[in-house]
Amino acid sequence: MANPVKKVSSIQINIGLNDKKIPETIEWKSDDNPNGTGFTPCKALSLSLFDKEYLDTLKIDLWTTDMQVVEMDRFVYQTLRSIADMYHRATNNTVLANDMQAFIDYFGTHTGIIPKEEEKS
Repeated sequence: MANPVKKVSSIQINIGLNDKKIPETIEWKSDDNPNGTGFTPCKALSLSLFDKEYLDTLKIDLWTTDMQVVEMDRFVYQTLRSIADMYHRATNNTVLANDMQAFIDYFGTHTGIIPKEEEKS
């Protein structure tokens, strides 16, 4: 039996669209944000929700028009690291989590987020 809910926390996301319905602004706020309860601007979001009934993932990926490629590289790199960590915590499958991390390191190196070995010296 599931534990009873002790608290409900809300997250609110506002998307400002231009006339072509492309995001110009993204801002969010949360009841539990340690940086305050006001809206915080951001350049991108990636939201995944696993539907309990249909066992399917619903996905929203948005980024603003001023998001630069180097910023997207960093955002994807950090998101992939988070997914690998989440997968390991949820499944305790170290082998696959390490395989995922190997690809993430490859991605980070090839996008310049992780300095290449010859550049470190």
